[in-house]
Amino acid sequence: MAAGRLVEVTGREDTAALTMAVRLILDAQRAGEQAAWIAPSEGLFFPPDLVANGVDLRALVVVCVPDGTAGARAADRLVRSGSFGAVVVDVGPVPRIPPPLLARLASLAQRHHTALVFLTQGGVPGHPGAPSVNTAHDGASSLGSLISLRVRARRQRIAAGRFRCWLEVLKDKRRGPTWRYDEVCRGAPGMR
Repeated sequence: MAAGRLVEVTGREDTAALTMAVRLILDAQRAGEQAAWIAPSEGLFFPPDLVANGVDLRALVVVCVPDGTAGARAADRLVRSGSFGAVVVDVGPVPRIPPPLLARLASLAQRHHTALVFLTQGGVPGHPGAPSVNTAHDGASSLGSLISLRVRARRQRIAAGRFRCWLEVLKDKRRGPTWRYDEVCRGAPGMR
């Protein structure tokens, strides 16, 4: 579904986006593919949550960067190697990635069949200049038109320590915004 594409996972519920990104990393590892997580120091990456959800941290490449643009440049180097099946880039609340860099990343992701996932925090209150979440679901991306798949991550507590997490497809250049993904998952240790 995400291989060879630029994917944007957005949402105010950071934990829902995190859950879906962790699922992608776990799926890549189970398929025997190399995976990477690129995060700013104030990002969503929290190793105990990944371990609690089955990710092998010893096999995960983790890159710390100062901001989203540096994260995209790091992704360029990783994807260019052709060694990664999945790369998650946390670009923070105000993503600013130059269009030429996004175009190069789209080409590299397609050439190397890599799922390149950008975590954005669309419409986070209190962040000046943050893009607002489009309630019309027209698929407008905070990263631009080169994003092939844009989804909004949501979560809902259904029991103590258990959540329903789902993706609302806002834009899908391959299939159209006609599908949805749901799963029930355990909450991160801090949420139980």
